[in-house]
Amino acid sequence: MEGTIIFIGGGPTVGKTTVAKLLSKRLNIPWISTDMVRELMLGTVRKEDYKNLFKFKGFTAEKYLNTFSVEEIIQDQNDESEDVWKGIKALIEESYPWKSFIVEGVAILPYLVKKDFGERKNIKTIFLVDEDADKIKDVVWKRGLWDAAKTYPDNLKAKEVEWAQAFSKKLKKEAEKYGYSYIEVRKDDSDLDLIIKILSI
Repeated sequence: MEGTIIFIGGGPTVGKTTVAKLLSKRLNIPWISTDMVRELMLGTVRKEDYKNLFKFKGFTAEKYLNTFSVEEIIQDQNDESEDVWKGIKALIEESYPWKSFIVEGVAILPYLVKKDFGERKNIKTIFLVDEDADKIKDVVWKRGLWDAAKTYPDNLKAKEVEWAQAFSKKLKKEAEKYGYSYIEVRKDDSDLDLIIKILSI
């Protein structure tokens, strides 16, 4: 297990952070989210070098979600993820302080993992997907995606449910294309047990 890096990718609402925390506790290793990496980068990198990180600045939920289609939203998310991935890659290749750790987040995409770490035997990767609109809706209505749920109207949350569901469908196909395992989350204890079994950790 020493020297192992575990990637947990997946769309919004699938439970990546919950799984990472539980796995971190089970394996007694640290975890970090790609959201943390993104926020660190936003405060330290130049906008002209990482334009996709700053693309959403100046948008409200209403303006953004009413302007762009589901496919455009997914593409924007993936474009941002490519910039965040540069920070994740640098963390792994240059400066991480841990022998083993977990990285979770939406910025972990199959083609990026394959391109940069496909031959690394110490990196284990799994993706979480959820195509159940009712389960996604439950999370979005309670928590919100763009911001806290109470800060923007429910009709916009419906658009977020749609794109989160579409993201999972697309991610599943891409995981299959690049030969990575995925699980369709049940959001109970069985998810963690299945991940441990699949990754042999």
